[in-house]
Amino acid sequence: MRAVRTIHGAHRIVVVGAGLAGLSAALHLRGAGKDVTILEQARDVGGRVGTYHGPGYETDNGATVLTMPELIDDALAAVGADRHSVDPELRIRPLSPAYHARFADGSTVDVYSDPDAMVTEISRLCGPAEARRYQRLRAWLADIFEAEFDRFMNASFDSPLDLVSSRAALHDLVRLLRLGGFGRLGAQVNRRITDPRLRRVFTFQALYAGVAPARALAVYGAIAHMDTSLGVYAVDGGMRSVARAMASAFVGAGGRLELGREVTAVDISGGGVDGVRTGDGQHFPCDAVVLTPDTPVVDALLPRRRSRRPLAAPSAVVLHGSIPTEVSRRWSAQHHHVIDFGGEWDRIFVEITRRRGRGRLMSDPSLLITRPALSDPALRFTREGTEHEPLSVLAPCPNLDSAPFAWPELTQPYRTELLDVLERRGYAGIMDEFRVDHIDTPATWHARGMQAGSPFSSAHVFRQTGPFRRRNLDPAVPGVVLAGSATVPGVGVPTVLLSGRLAAERLGVHG
Repeated sequence: MRAVRTIHGAHRIVVVGAGLAGLSAALHLRGAGKDVTILEQARDVGGRVGTYHGPGYETDNGATVLTMPELIDDALAAVGADRHSVDPELRIRPLSPAYHARFADGSTVDVYSDPDAMVTEISRLCGPAEARRYQRLRAWLADIFEAEFDRFMNASFDSPLDLVSSRAALHDLVRLLRLGGFGRLGAQVNRRITDPRLRRVFTFQALYAGVAPARALAVYGAIAHMDTSLGVYAVDGGMRSVARAMASAFVGAGGRLELGREVTAVDISGGGVDGVRTGDGQHFPCDAVVLTPDTPVVDALLPRRRSRRPLAAPSAVVLHGSIPTEVSRRWSAQHHHVIDFGGEWDRIFVEITRRRGRGRLMSDPSLLITRPALSDPALRFTREGTEHEPLSVLAPCPNLDSAPFAWPELTQPYRTELLDVLERRGYAGIMDEFRVDHIDTPATWHARGMQAGSPFSSAHVFRQTGPFRRRNLDPAVPGVVLAGSATVPGVGVPTVLLSGRLAAERLGVHG
């Protein structure tokens, strides 16, 4: 790996935020013997994999799709821990299928990580010729992932010139060019498979990167590879259990975790960080600080500087709640993750990614429905004598820059519209029986400090990708290191875990 600038001599370190990025950074720093304190403004850990409390149950407040769980193991191992030693009940198991996809024409496809199972499924749906084409697509996605992982994902950058700073770096860059990695993802996938339904399955992940598949760089085929080849996993107790286990390992290793502490200032004096201050008047001295919140919060904490406002990714409306199992078990789709595609595809991406106030809600929604109790029956609970299960429905939507809607007035009508769509698609009883206890919208994300009300942070357009993304070490602010979705390597559970490790490396911890 190439050498990047590091901060030397920092021993007392404050990490702001107990999401996955902050917990990852803190574990790697503590494992290297640093004196580490995490300050988290919420009353629980997790950030975007935290907890919402409903009547009689808990549910995840954000990300529900887990890939590359070995990165969790890597962070725990930094302090000599593992899943079992931290929490014997923390079980992470592969989902098979990873997703169940439903289409407007009534057809369905199960998305398997196992190549033989996927070939059988595609042969059933599309015939053996398309299954052979899928095998070529799978190989190309794997090549893209392997060519970019070390150079783009698991790497910090001081300059775009880092991409050609060594023979190995130049080799990887040339390999990506030959693979078409800097072309368009949609075009590359379309060259390899022909069925429009499969094209959706292998490109919808571009939304995680904040770009329509037709415009996304082909390097983001790496996300499709993680989703469809490396495996999607379920966590007993929900994704929030991962954050809690990481926090427990950190405290068990001698780290200090302070909840309910909102950081309001970073004190910089004498050419470096002197400490941080919280809203309750406390001062926490430190030699360096790792900031993990989204761009608006970070910028408010740092000295003013002139820079171009980042382009935010699309946002999402998420309905969280519960439904009687006697209702949900009658649905035809009985899977942990269901992607329910509308008939439109290219148009809906145009609608939610238009800029300068021209965004629109999806006219024919494609939705992600998550039912974690199908993998972990212990999540079911009884209320008023009736068994229920947690349920969430995610609908992509424009961010507040794209469409500054009045969400306080729009939220309930849009909830009704989404449930009506699902009722008409065969989810009988969801309109009347789904008790929605919490709704996230661009307005609620914005209130939590997220750029333009998007939980997906800065979009991965070319100027915000790899070495052009906001760097995790800013020489203009000595002693400040960044981690999380807004910096390298970007958005997603694996990438924010990596960002924490990269932040620790900036502070002299060897990976």
